[in-house]
Amino acid sequence: MSQTLEREKSVERENPADANERRGIRRFLNEGHGREPFLRPKARMFWYGLLGIGILVGIPGVWTRLTQGLQMTDLGPQMPWGLWISVYIFFVGLSAGAFLLSTLVYVFGMYQFETIGRAALLSAIISMFVALALIGMDLGALHKFPWVFDQFHWSSPLSWEVRFYVLYIALLIAELIIAVRLHRGMSGNPSSAKTWLKVLGIIGIPLAIVGVHGGTGSIFAVVATRSGWYGGLFPIIFVVSAMVSGTALLMAVNYWQARGTGRKPDNSLLRGLSRVLLAAVLIDMLLTFYEYFIPFLAHDASHHRILEIQATGPFWWTFIIMQLLMVMVIPAIILLSPLSKKTGWIVAAAMMVVIGVFGVRLNIVIPPMIPGVIEGYPDNAYFPSFLEWSLVAFFVFGGALLYSLVSEWQPIHEPGIEDHHAHELVHDGDHRVAAGSAHATTTPNGTRSNPPIRSGTHEPGPTTQIAPAEGVQS
Repeated sequence: MSQTLEREKSVERENPADANERRGIRRFLNEGHGREPFLRPKARMFWYGLLGIGILVGIPGVWTRLTQGLQMTDLGPQMPWGLWISVYIFFVGLSAGAFLLSTLVYVFGMYQFETIGRAALLSAIISMFVALALIGMDLGALHKFPWVFDQFHWSSPLSWEVRFYVLYIALLIAELIIAVRLHRGMSGNPSSAKTWLKVLGIIGIPLAIVGVHGGTGSIFAVVATRSGWYGGLFPIIFVVSAMVSGTALLMAVNYWQARGTGRKPDNSLLRGLSRVLLAAVLIDMLLTFYEYFIPFLAHDASHHRILEIQATGPFWWTFIIMQLLMVMVIPAIILLSPLSKKTGWIVAAAMMVVIGVFGVRLNIVIPPMIPGVIEGYPDNAYFPSFLEWSLVAFFVFGGALLYSLVSEWQPIHEPGIEDHHAHELVHDGDHRVAAGSAHATTTPNGTRSNPPIRSGTHEPGPTTQIAPAEGVQS
């Protein structure tokens, strides 16, 4: 039995009364099993309160959509796609990027990133659920979904996408289950579990790149009547942008979750991820340059019109402020300068990128649809209504709630034992004691000792020093 699972059992053996009292929420939470909690009580109260407010704000949008249909939006016959499609491709990108980041651990053996491996897989799953919920609200008639599998057309990107999505989600769930069981020491054969993680990751790489996010980009790229979309470079831009947003999201989540548990954020991990983020941002800058420069050299009048709308039209802020400044210029300056040595600046750059990529998605979907699709047609006018934003808030905050509940239930963010056994915490409500007592063994003469522990559930990476929470003596 691994040390991780043995640690959980030892907590119950040493505190039988407490184990018998664990019911309801205590049984559900990580600390109810002798593991590190997802959040401290005060941080938990604040976080779930914020999520509750966001979901309440979103209820009017969902109710209106279900009762009135698409008439509650600012869409029309000439403007069929808007905010919901933008958020849909944003979350598909987050999912693909998070999964590709997990392959650095499980496929390429970069165990210095192992702490975020399970979080990356869970983020990928939840992001796909949010994306599919939003596309479902945009399309309607969800009861007809099974018909998609009965009818298939080989030349339709949408036909392929549905099948890719189903395979992708099944693969993510299987990989997350294996990774969690391996971390907890519940896998009967750790070597076989690692092999399965690697095999699933290898299968998932082309599935995520070509099938999921590249395929989503293909849905836009085949629309020849929209010059802002049409072209073979578009799916590649989608994939690179996914890596940018997925890496930035996991950096922000890892940092704030560590703060929420009272641990010192893992600076070495964040700096390693910042180098991955920088590489993705620089590649994204190069592709964006060619995306606009080549049509300019070709004197493509229709593309010039799209660029003019993006730069000076009603959504200019999504292009100038969010795409160019928040995703590319400012993060590149931070990550290339001495500021990259400061964790606060790294996390600020990551959060800026996540918000900026949302603007990129708006810039992709809305401005190219403003010109009339037929010459002589007037330009379209669109801005998301309050109810459209409300519905988005419901599913975004709902997805964050689902992520949090799974993280409370399973050790998604828990570091390996060898990384923090000296300062690990066992929570008993609001009372915290050093979890070294969970590892203590009783010797024949009645004294207690704390032998060194190694989990043995993965290949060792660089040791991360974890600071104790407030009020806990190391």
